[in-house]
Amino acid sequence: MTDAIRRRDSEQLRVLLCFGVTQAFFDADAETRTAVGETITRAYDDLGGRFGLTVLGTLDDDDLQVGASTTYPWTAYVLADAPDLEAVKQVTNVLREFEVGADRLWKYMKVEARVGRRLFFGND
Repeated sequence: MTDAIRRRDSEQLRVLLCFGVTQAFFDADAETRTAVGETITRAYDDLGGRFGLTVLGTLDDDDLQVGASTTYPWTAYVLADAPDLEAVKQVTNVLREFEVGADRLWKYMKVEARVGRRLFFGND
């Protein structure tokens, strides 16, 4: 295997955070949906400062996907570099920590993380 393909121990992890919106979000009233949006914004604010992630890009698929997304294809994605697996775990745990009214944020959305490394081609 060439050096370009072989993973280096010092390499950061590349993570794709995949977000799905549950049916509970669509069943909620307008006030709750607004509160969910505000809570998501707070929950995922400053990923660099809080968890050491470097966000490389985001994608929101809500123009071409309507309704709950409990599996692929997801509603939204965040591509980032993470310092280690613990940081990725902490970011996915955010849905357990933030609340919307009496409910945890995980009632309204889910997150799944795909972890790998930077692809050795196509980065120019």
